[in-house]
Amino acid sequence: MQVMQYEITLPADYDMGVIRHRVATRGPALDAFPGLGLKAYVIRERGVDGSPVNQYAPFYLWTSPRGMNAFLWGDGFRGLSADFGRPAVRQWTGLAFERGPAFEQGPGFERGPGFGAAPRAASRSAERVPPGTDPAAAVERAADRLKELAATPGVHSTALAIDTHAWELVHFTLWADAAPDTAPDRYTVLHLSAPGAATLETGRHW
Repeated sequence: MQVMQYEITLPADYDMGVIRHRVATRGPALDAFPGLGLKAYVIRERGVDGSPVNQYAPFYLWTSPRGMNAFLWGDGFRGLSADFGRPAVRQWTGLAFERGPAFEQGPGFERGPGFGAAPRAASRSAERVPPGTDPAAAVERAADRLKELAATPGVHSTALAIDTHAWELVHFTLWADAAPDTAPDRYTVLHLSAPGAATLETGRHW
């Protein structure tokens, strides 16, 4: 599993309706994209859920490097870069993935696994692995916490990944309704493309 996110920070007075329209009209284009586990089209809005900025920050879980490369070097990312400027794309190595209680519940499940409880919110948290800390032990502890989080009511799915250059762990979680107030970064989910959500390997990826 490859994990990817880019953040496009927009002016404080930016009309976020433009992003909402963009996602509504273009988001479904990735609903069957090969190699994509899921893409959460998420935004932060200034003054909402504690966000200081307007931001479009989609988050991806890829089932194959080929799928990720096809997106990055294809028309979709080229069009985004033409409209907003080329963003810095962060990539992490996937460590674990879990489905939550909301993954296969709610109206619309007949469309397939992953669509049952279309998530409305997302959260992200990051933590550094301090120098002198055994990274394997830190990863084990983080994976244990992820497993516990996955059992929380309202969780659609949750992923753990690591940047081994910065030695930073990132947790990304999709929620059926609101994300907890304690989450450092909270997002609104405008659309979820999840062609490979049911095939993402659950548990630890090592």
